[in-house]
Amino acid sequence: MERKKIVVTSALPYANGEIHLGHVASTYLPADIFTRYCRLNGHDAIHICATDDFGTPILIKSEQEKKKPEDYVAYWHKRDNEDFARFGISFDLFYRTSSKENVEFVQYVFKKLYDNGHLYDKSVIQFYCEYDKKFLPDRYVIGKCPYCGAEDQYSDICEKCGRVPSEIQNPKCAICGKTPVKKETKHYFFKLSGFSGRLKRWLTDNKNLQSDVKNYVLNWIEDGLQDWDITRDITWGVRIPLKEAEGKVLYGWFDNHLCYISSAVTHVKKHGHDGKEFWNSADIYHFIGKDIVYHHYLFLPSMRMGIDEEYKLPDYIPTRGHLMLQAQKISKSRNWYISLKDFLDNYPADYLRFYLALITPYSQVDLNFDLDDFAARINNELIANVGNFVNRALSFTQTKFNGIVPEPKEHDDADKESINEISKMPAEAGELIKANEIDKTLKRILKFSAHFNQYFQKKEPWANIESATTCIHISVNAVRSLAIVLEPYIPFSAEKMWQQLSLAGYVHEQNWDSASQLLIKPKHKLGNIEPLFRKIAEKEIAVQKRKLGH
Repeated sequence: MERKKIVVTSALPYANGEIHLGHVASTYLPADIFTRYCRLNGHDAIHICATDDFGTPILIKSEQEKKKPEDYVAYWHKRDNEDFARFGISFDLFYRTSSKENVEFVQYVFKKLYDNGHLYDKSVIQFYCEYDKKFLPDRYVIGKCPYCGAEDQYSDICEKCGRVPSEIQNPKCAICGKTPVKKETKHYFFKLSGFSGRLKRWLTDNKNLQSDVKNYVLNWIEDGLQDWDITRDITWGVRIPLKEAEGKVLYGWFDNHLCYISSAVTHVKKHGHDGKEFWNSADIYHFIGKDIVYHHYLFLPSMRMGIDEEYKLPDYIPTRGHLMLQAQKISKSRNWYISLKDFLDNYPADYLRFYLALITPYSQVDLNFDLDDFAARINNELIANVGNFVNRALSFTQTKFNGIVPEPKEHDDADKESINEISKMPAEAGELIKANEIDKTLKRILKFSAHFNQYFQKKEPWANIESATTCIHISVNAVRSLAIVLEPYIPFSAEKMWQQLSLAGYVHEQNWDSASQLLIKPKHKLGNIEPLFRKIAEKEIAVQKRKLGH
């Protein structure tokens, strides 16, 4: 197989609050599963992310908590990093938009866009709160979306329709709730409208982009793109590198996706290679949720076009829907959410990874996290299917053959069918995961496990130890296959399976295609065997339900 360079990025979390289940479902888990699969295939794949440190939301929160913004974001960067690690997200670099490397790169891009004639300044009338004595950019103003009529939307993005409002209706100051006045200030604008033709060609020519997303972005272009105000009159952000723009900073959405590039280049450079060359010779994947399509399908590519595609445009932008919780929209203000930390304090990370992967399609469709369904899927599919087969096969080998894999005898039709299943499953599952169909891939793996539960039951190795040797030899090899193909999904449990098999190295170091072979030979000695999972009791779920909304 050709060894590829692959850069995977996940949308950057704001450094202003804890990661919750809604964050991980659409973006971080699918990206991690895909990256782990790429590594198992021997590709030079790196997964890059960072906290989004700048912008109005951060400044508001730090002011409310009477902290310096740099101290505030440092706390949340550390906390997010810890939560992601506990969840098994294997970032190669989890960096910060406020890093020296990113600030310098953002200013470089601004200057190049400016020199290339893609930026201009003009006086604008901006909301100003006379009570708080400050200009009110983006998240300091809330109101009604002019496109879809949704109330209580920020002026920089409508969370309901995903569009960027040209001007919010019925504006209110987000700090004091009073109606702001309008005052004149000078801002810099990016000529997004001038990229309509190039964006249209790029969207049309890139066959890797999801057609449903592509179509409504093309409709936005047809409706006419507005030039993009990239200036904010606040103190916290990347300073605009022009003398005449002193005291102004760049809009967070100008700098945050540039952090994909600066962080990747930083990581590669630290390992002694040319970061820019790596980026431009890699397949680029940006994993996002559907609420930031406008930014990633319009702002991001046009800015790279504006610097003469010095850094290549994305090849793929896997985009998924939002996560609901108990059929309701997740809301921190209503306490209708579950933080990642709290969930992991109660359940193994692999339980959450398994369930979210199983219910998250490759589409814009919103999905629902249902606590009863979560318990049922873990008990009936992870434990009763995967856990049951693994424990049966390895425990039987331990008790009846002293943990030593026996010599197989002649294969009958059931044996041949099962060997064929081992042979074909990794390739079939691999094609699905390459297409970003992580839910369908997991269902194919579960079908494999179910097949071997049935095979074990049909062969009845307990009935005749002499004839059991072939069944056990094939079954132990099937456990090895499962450990490898489940590593992207449930890495902690897959490693336990590998240890129980007593195989060399670590499961994440293996080759995906080797899961199609029977590489555990007779006379191999297994390690200590114990159940991989524990069942979830109804009373546990009842406790979790009672916490919501209180």
